[in-house]
Amino acid sequence: MISSKYWIKVVTALLAGTHVLTTPVLAQDSTRTLTLNDAIQSMLKNNKSVQLSKLDVNIATAKYRQTDAVFLPQADLSYTAMGTNNPLSAFGFKLEQRRILQSDFNPDLLNHPSTTPDLMAKLEVQQPLLNIDMLYMRKGAQKQTEVYQYKVQRTEEYITFEVQKAYLQLQLAYQAVKVLTEARQTANAVYVFADNHFKQGLIQKSDLLNAQVNVTTVESNLAKAKSSIGNASDYLGFLMGVPAGIIYQVVDDPGTTPLTVDSARQTFATRSDFMAMEKAIEASGLMIKSSQMTYLPKLNAFGNYQYNNSNLTGLGAGAYLFGVQLSWKVFNGNKTRHVVEEQKLERDKLAAQLVQQKEEGEVELNKAYRDLADARFEIAQAQASVQQSSEALRILQNRYLQGLVNTTDILTAGAQLSQIKFLLAQAQFTANVTRAYIQLLTSTTTK
Repeated sequence: MISSKYWIKVVTALLAGTHVLTTPVLAQDSTRTLTLNDAIQSMLKNNKSVQLSKLDVNIATAKYRQTDAVFLPQADLSYTAMGTNNPLSAFGFKLEQRRILQSDFNPDLLNHPSTTPDLMAKLEVQQPLLNIDMLYMRKGAQKQTEVYQYKVQRTEEYITFEVQKAYLQLQLAYQAVKVLTEARQTANAVYVFADNHFKQGLIQKSDLLNAQVNVTTVESNLAKAKSSIGNASDYLGFLMGVPAGIIYQVVDDPGTTPLTVDSARQTFATRSDFMAMEKAIEASGLMIKSSQMTYLPKLNAFGNYQYNNSNLTGLGAGAYLFGVQLSWKVFNGNKTRHVVEEQKLERDKLAAQLVQQKEEGEVELNKAYRDLADARFEIAQAQASVQQSSEALRILQNRYLQGLVNTTDILTAGAQLSQIKFLLAQAQFTANVTRAYIQLLTSTTTK
């Protein structure tokens, strides 16, 4: 007799190994047929992680647009109302308003002026001419936008892998239901036969109870497998960015899922995450150059036009001022030198991280190819074992009908066949997931 613990161990281990939960789920609203390509396209359009990564690109682009100020003028418009009895300021206000009279040179009025108002409307314009440090900063900001563009691509590649894996998990859940459904049919047939023979007094009651327990165990595991389909569908829907509550039906057979890789190891030097790191290193180098260029002088133009009046009506007297300024910060307490040192260390850190990531990628890729070879070997072995176990079960069933073997023998053979079918489905799942992972590890970009 194959105990209930044996069946529970087989089903739970296989389903849990693919991260498919077997907890009960709520009743689903609808059923929908889904292809792997449709799932990927829905993910690219609706997945929240992909959308967030695209927002990062927009943020980086907005920051780059801020550096347009390197070329464009800045204009400020202001209106100021003032009043003073300060002798110098009061006389200056009148001069700006162009309303000085002969009587204003009276010493008493010069030394003790009354409150003098001034209302000033002013337009100020600043035009950058040559700021080399800002030019390099602008180039660095542009590189940052490229960094996030590569990050978007890598996010899409990774979530694509997650969708492929989730789709394969759903396939495995359906395979589990299929195997357990076949096992239930066998278990019911054995129970009916055992019940008839028990009623005829040809077998003991213990054989009938064993057959009954086997039916109950298989039905329990079948219910858990059906629940796992709902859980796998919900997770796949989450990745696709659609509401939960839909049961998805797969259309691709696990053995023919279109996930293929070359047998020879592919190069992945231009993988999008590596390219993002390289662009970050380039951006860091440009920021270093920008900091170094602060040692050079800056050339900027400025100008303003203002109206001064003693009351709110009219614009009063107008005057303009313009010029060019050459400024050079000769020494700032070694701040720039230490900033450059810090930036160089950050750049070196990024370079070291890139080397480390490439080495880790090599290790993961080599392991993935070995795992793929192991999975293919397991598939071949399991396929042969399924044929052999099926034939063995057929022979035992014929002998069982003739009363030549007992109930325990037929139950053991049926359990063995179901276990091997599970192992075959698991091996196919592992092979397909590994192929998808190799695609992720070896993906390249022509950007």
